[in-house]
Amino acid sequence: MSNLPAPGVYTVDSVHSSIGFTVRHLVASKVRGSFTDFEGTVTIGETPETSSVEATVKAASISTANEMRDGHLKSADFLEEEKFPTLNLKSTSIKAKGGDDFELVADLTIKGVTKPITFALEFLGSGPSMAPGVSVAGFEAKGEFDRRDFGVDFEGALENGSLVVGHKIGLEFNIEAASQA
Repeated sequence: MSNLPAPGVYTVDSVHSSIGFTVRHLVASKVRGSFTDFEGTVTIGETPETSSVEATVKAASISTANEMRDGHLKSADFLEEEKFPTLNLKSTSIKAKGGDDFELVADLTIKGVTKPITFALEFLGSGPSMAPGVSVAGFEAKGEFDRRDFGVDFEGALENGSLVVGHKIGLEFNIEAASQA
């Protein structure tokens, strides 16, 4: 059995955490990006099954290191951030897979559409923080979804029919969360 952190509510430390994504571009490369404004909590129960995760991400914080592309991603073609300012994640189950590996199933909400997504979750460890009386825990989660399932159905194509932006979106959460000891 994995050495889980002590039960309690852990607040995501956004300074020491990241939410990243990848998407195929023109079949030739992957564009990588991130969301820079997010918050969340990890509630550690007595068992993985009684644990939970919740997160809220500001759609306007999407960043791909290209201002024009970021503007397009915020538009109605993609996230429509003025109408849907947040993306939300709420776990529905966590199951131990052995060692430090778990399966996280979470409801992901994008553009007002909620669908379940399965993530491979790894517990990276826990220990004391640099702040007195505070402990930290680290997690990494990876999953994939089809953006069309959430109404993100921009279908720009080239003359040969290849998509400008792929349908599959890879998500990766690298999370450091802190709890009062």
